[in-house]
Amino acid sequence: MPIPTAHIACKKEDFAKTVLMPGDPLRSKFIAENYLDDAVLVNDIRGVQGYTGYYKGKRVSVMASGMGQPSIGIYSYELFNFYDVSSIIRVGSCGSFQADLKPCDIVVAMGACTNGSFADQYNLHGHFAPIADFGLVRRAVEECEKAGVNYRVGNVFSSDIFYNDSFSDLAWSKLGVLGVEMEAAALYCNAARAGKKALCICSVSDSFIDPSQNMSADARRTAFTKMMEIALEVAEA
Repeated sequence: MPIPTAHIACKKEDFAKTVLMPGDPLRSKFIAENYLDDAVLVNDIRGVQGYTGYYKGKRVSVMASGMGQPSIGIYSYELFNFYDVSSIIRVGSCGSFQADLKPCDIVVAMGACTNGSFADQYNLHGHFAPIADFGLVRRAVEECEKAGVNYRVGNVFSSDIFYNDSFSDLAWSKLGVLGVEMEAAALYCNAARAGKKALCICSVSDSFIDPSQNMSADARRTAFTKMMEIALEVAEA
């Protein structure tokens, strides 16, 4: 596919080697405006804003992925395969499946279970286990330790369904899955297929154990600054 692609309209060199990917375009804008020096808007197709700038002298990009595996599947595929991006760090939110994970705690997704069929395209005789790049996981843990935040490392559940009529997602908690989000599995599959690196870091935004803790949409956009800072520190130049 020629550049620009159907979903990203800029030159290959407009993106840094590492791209942070929040789901929400406004969170992408927030990161660019509050953390990046000399940030330039490099993509705004379909309102999916992408910026490139500098964090502590390190060139970094940030672009929204939209919601769900099909959406991040498109953007991460194009970034990995057409824009020469080396690593993508998803910075998102998740719903907690565990009682000891509270709002604004951080989940480092070492693996991603899913009820989706994204990996079916590879025609495997079995089930692929999507995992993060270990080097990125290790650096994320080091940065969580430095920041003194409450964090957990483990599996997340990438669901293709937000409004689940059977409401059976909590069954995953019995296997130690930390929480539910909607993008990591597809991101990890694309990274594996492209021979690139990926990591999903989530801030807990709500709890399946205690819904009274759930955060508002506005709070989710701006309250997850520790997660953003950790991802920026982890980003490779």
